[in-house]
Amino acid sequence: MPRGDKSAYTDRQKRKAEHIEAGYKERGVSEKEAERRAWATVNKTEGGGRKSGSGKAKGKAKASRKGPAKRTGKGKGR
Repeated sequence: MPRGDKSAYTDRQKRKAEHIEAGYKERGVSEKEAERRAWATVNKTEGGGRKSGSGKAKGKAKASRKGPAKRTGKGKGR
């Protein structure tokens, strides 16, 4: 698949990119730059086109909870 080929994207992703591109064009961004930004947005929000194979990521691991420990609400001192 040559670089820039959009065949790996779903129809939904293609429609989303078209909509984003139209918004950029309305704001006066050039056609080429609007297309570039639209696909960059789709890649960022959805992780690119269809994926297959064992290297496919399952998702992000949960980050550990940060901040003070949860209080039980039993009042001050015992």
